[in-house]
Parts: sequence; C-alpha cells; structure tokens
Amino acid sequence: MKALILSGGKGTRLRPITYTGAKQLVPVANKPVLWYGIEAIVRAGITDLGLIISPETGEEVKTKTGDGSQFGAKITYILQEHPLGLAHAVQVAQPFLGNDPFLMYLGDNLIEEDLGKFVDQFTQQNLDALVLLRQVPDPRAFGVAKLDPAGNLLGVVEKPEIPPSNLALVGIFFFTAVVHEAIAKINPSQRGELEITDAIQTLINQQYTVQARELQGWWLDTGGKDDLLEANRIILDSYLTTHIEGQLDDQSRIMGRVQIGKGTTLIHCTVRGPAIIGQNCHLENCFVGPHSSIGNNVTLIDTDIDHSMILEGAQITNIHQRIIDSVIGQRAQLTITPRRPKALRFLIGDDCRVELTP
Repeated sequence: MKALILSGGKGTRLRPITYTGAKQLVPVANKPVLWYGIEAIVRAGITDLGLIISPETGEEVKTKTGDGSQFGAKITYILQEHPLGLAHAVQVAQPFLGNDPFLMYLGDNLIEEDLGKFVDQFTQQNLDALVLLRQVPDPRAFGVAKLDPAGNLLGVVEKPEIPPSNLALVGIFFFTAVVHEAIAKINPSQRGELEITDAIQTLINQQYTVQARELQGWWLDTGGKDDLLEANRIILDSYLTTHIEGQLDDQSRIMGRVQIGKGTTLIHCTVRGPAIIGQNCHLENCFVGPHSSIGNNVTLIDTDIDHSMILEGAQITNIHQRIIDSVIGQRAQLTITPRRPKALRFLIGDDCRVELTP
C-alpha cells in the first residue's frame, strides 16, 4: 500500500503566517504539522509516500522534509500546478499510485488514533474505499457523511447548507484503484474543483464496497490560529517529556514538563510546563506559561507569554503585559518604544489581526 499526502493549498485562514511558507510546515510543539502525519503513516507500516506540492511552497516543503529517510520512508514529490481539488490531486498522482491501494491524507490533519487499525480493516475486509469521520459541532464547513440507521454509508456531500449529519470527513481516506475510474466520471463542482466527495459518491452509486469509521479520539484541522493553538496544547499535554539541554541561571525556575534546546540561555525566568523552548534562544526576565511553544533563535526579554506560539527568529522585548492566545510569526519583532509622547507604531501586513487592551 502507498500513501498520498496533500501538502499544497494556500492556507488563507493562517495568513499572514502562510504568506511566506506552507501551512503544513507551520510548527506545532516546534515540529511541522506535516511531519506528524508522515510519522503516523510510517507507524502504520506504509513507507512509500507521494507528497502533493504546489508551485508556491513546494520547494520549501522538499527542502525541509527531504527524501523521507529521516522518517524511515521514501518520498516522491508530485507537483499539482493548480489547486483544482482533492480528486484532481489523485489524478495528478496516478502515475505514482499505479494500481496500488493507497491511503490519502490531508497534510494539515492531526489525529489521536493509530492509523494501523484502519489499514488492517481496509485490507482485511477487502473494501474499495474507507472514509474516516468525526463528530463536529458545525459540519457545514466540511464534507459530511449520510448514514442509514444501521450506520452504513449512504452518501457524502461537500459543505452542505443543511447537513445530513454531524459527521465530518476528516481528510483521511483509503482507496483501491477503482477510485481512478470514479474520478474520471465526475465533473468539476460549482467552485471549479474535482471533489473527492463526488468520487466517493460515484463509488457508492456503483455499489462498490464503501464503508466509514468514526474516530473516537481527537481530530485537529490546523487551518486557523485557534486550531493551531489547540493542536499545540493537545500535543504538549499528550506527548511532551522533560528534557533540558540549555543553560539556566540560579534565579530561573522550571515547573512541570519542559523541554529546552541546546544553546538556549535563561536568565531570571520562570517556565511552567507543559512548554517547549527551541535551540539558541535567549530569555531574560520572562515568564513562559503552560501550552507555550518557542521556536529556535527566539529572543524574549521582559516578556510574559501564556498559551502561545512564538515562531523561529522572533524578537519580543519590553512587553510589560502578558501575551496570551497568540501566534507570533517567524522573525517578527515586538517591542515597546521608550520615546515620548507615548504612542503606538505599527508595521502590519495583510490579513493580520491585532487586539489592544486599553
């Protein structure tokens, strides 16, 4: 079995962070979201991976992720020139997929459950397609499954105004080669894309064996700022272990599960875990609260943060209010100017959001 991982898309909900990089490379607990998916797929026993990339961010994805050897896998990069839908991505990848069954995985997803059990169910039960579902409060923004009273999959619909259920497609699918025939029979949707939901519906209509399984653990779609912070919180809560490689002075305190990378210096700081601080950082007179991630080469001086993500190379100095629920992008600079008259000065790019407390 092969795997097809989608790592294109424009990441509009994460702008301006994604203006300069792929949304799948945004770090959660200091590791790209994409890599969690790759690791989960390899743990399930699939090591031949095709990675769909876009012209805008493909080279960055290739440079950071490499040939797959660091994950114990082989990665083939597949360029999707235009974002014409998930089913179109499968069309583009058909030379790689051949006639093999495959797992299709959207690269900005995180799930708690082991993919291996779904691989076993798909192969042992000789299914033509298997769709993973999760209950959501508002399914209108997702593909949604329609089930009969016995729980059998009757149909799927993309972003319905009136959802037939609260079960969303989580972006993880298993297919045999028959899906290529189904995709060849569908037409673009109203938004001009070949929808994978239409291909699944075609398989159902043609009475192929298509089943669904509902996830019981958490599922995270890391497409927005709050989604990222929630993913960061859950990953830190679930997996972080204490590992201190940096240098702390006598006035610094560590409480709870905390990781601190090599070359990092803490002076007169308090860190309350779960929290992770990357390599070659400088923190002075700071408080770092729970569920915070600080990337490599970050400088924090006279700053308190809580439940936030500070990405690589950012500099935050002399902020005498606590920063909470925030994502600060790579190489961003935040400071308080000592000049008078007292005033606020900004250089803010497109799609930013700033909240000021009077």
